Amino acid sequence: MIDSHDLSTKYVHKPPSILSQILPWVLGTALVAFLIWLGIQLNNQVNPPSPIFKMIRFQNGWLVALGYLLGIVAVMCGTSAIGLSQARAAGKRRVSFFAILGDQVTHLLIWIVIFAAVYPLVYVIFTSFDPTNKIYNTKNVDSIWLLVQAKIIPDISSFSSENYQKLVNGFSVLGFQWIFIGLVVLSLLFLAGLSIYTRITGEIRGIQRLQTWGMRSLVLSIVVLILTVAADQFKGPDVESKFLLHIRNTFLISGLTGIVAISLCTTAGYAVARLRFPGRFETLLFFIFVQMFPGFLGLVSVYYLLFQLGLLNTFTGLILAYSGGAIAFTTWIYKSYVEGLPLSLEEAAMVDGCTRWQVFYKIVLPLSGPILVFIFLNQFIGTYAE
Repeated sequence: MIDSHDLSTKYVHKPPSILSQILPWVLGTALVAFLIWLGIQLNNQVNPPSPIFKMIRFQNGWLVALGYLLGIVAVMCGTSAIGLSQARAAGKRRVSFFAILGDQVTHLLIWIVIFAAVYPLVYVIFTSFDPTNKIYNTKNVDSIWLLVQAKIIPDISSFSSENYQKLVNGFSVLGFQWIFIGLVVLSLLFLAGLSIYTRITGEIRGIQRLQTWGMRSLVLSIVVLILTVAADQFKGPDVESKFLLHIRNTFLISGLTGIVAISLCTTAGYAVARLRFPGRFETLLFFIFVQMFPGFLGLVSVYYLLFQLGLLNTFTGLILAYSGGAIAFTTWIYKSYVEGLPLSLEEAAMVDGCTRWQVFYKIVLPLSGPILVFIFLNQFIGTYAE
């Protein structure tokens, strides 16, 4: 028999030792001291001083920083107090002030991380309005704002649209293209109006179909514009005036590559997942074997094939090359997805008289929407990045 006294003494909570309480503080202090020492050493290495790194002296700066910090603390405490009063009014008596304040601090840290991730993109967008085309300008900025002097925030006083004017220099829009440009604008305004109406009224059931048609109109108009824009419409003398043409070609090739990749991987993935044929297992092993080698090893063979087919310097050759490189990876992904679908749905459809092909495009493809979107975006982004 097991003595209950032994169990109570076995699982009794032991207080933490003094070493475990002191050690985190010692390690934290040592880390801060190391970072301070590292900063001093790096500062001493700058000899002569670089014009990029400089000390900005702000009058009574520590008072301003302390005021901002106290203001943030006051706002967070105020919002926590308001949240606590609302929780008490709703009957939630166990909610504490410090729990709400902890949530506020957590949200603040999350927004700081989001800002740090988005900051480079925002800074590059601001820099695009700088006529000097410099991401960082070494000249001093005369401003009352400390963040502008430190060049954390760009100085917008010298911004202009010169760079964007070069992009449309010499570009002519055909008459029928204005119709689709108007459809794009109207579709965006229509979708924005539906979104605002839904937020105000809360009605969703009758709006979803209108949103679907608005999205279809937007996508169709953009696709028609991309397909109908020709190189003859770009007659600007500068290299920048061809930028929109390059973007159009990139979207066209990336989009068609994603569509071709979906066509190839869905048929191949469904075949190896549901059909049993000689060489099926060897085909899967070959796909894995191909993925072990980097893509540039096949450049010579791809170039030779395109040369023999007369597809060098053509969109068709580039689309086929990108699409062929995606077959192995995307086929494995789609095969795993199809194997997770209930086989009874396909068997029931075949009992009702559907052929294998009808089962594929009437049953399997409609259920494969999420994975098809993933495959398309994966291939689109990969091709666009090239």
